[in-house]
Amino acid sequence: MKIYIIGSVGSGKSTLARQLSHALRVQHFETDNFVWQRQEDGDVRNAEPVRDAQLLSAIAQKDWIIEGVHIGWMDKAIQTADMVIFLDIPYHQRTYQFIIRYLKQRVGAERSNYKPSLSMLLKMFTWNRYFEETMKPVFLEKLELMPDKTWVFKNRRQINEFLVEQV
Repeated sequence: MKIYIIGSVGSGKSTLARQLSHALRVQHFETDNFVWQRQEDGDVRNAEPVRDAQLLSAIAQKDWIIEGVHIGWMDKAIQTADMVIFLDIPYHQRTYQFIIRYLKQRVGAERSNYKPSLSMLLKMFTWNRYFEETMKPVFLEKLELMPDKTWVFKNRRQINEFLVEQV
């Protein structure tokens, strides 16, 4: 099974990817980790050929789960996926989720791939708005072309019902 999960910051992409990965025993990948080389003193952006090679390596596997919000260079993964899940969680709920996540990361109750700084939190507000106004319409237009493999979830209840079906 090849599953691609799309959603804005705070939509629950990583949580759903981890849950599906565990339930289906399939490796999952975060597109941010294709883009960034994680380092203790700060992340360094990978060159596009490195990023693209990591993506191609992931989608060459028999089964995978990829989650992310990148447009354009991820089209190959979307096309290759057996199932595309779009997390269309309301804007205000996503905002609440990433604020709570930030607070948990700051006190060490939740791990993160990045340093949970105030500047990172402020970027999340910008990314969330940009997703809502710019990226969401583009993704929805792309996904209209593949209705047989696209699932759109608008709340946690729908996601939980889907997870129960998968187990």
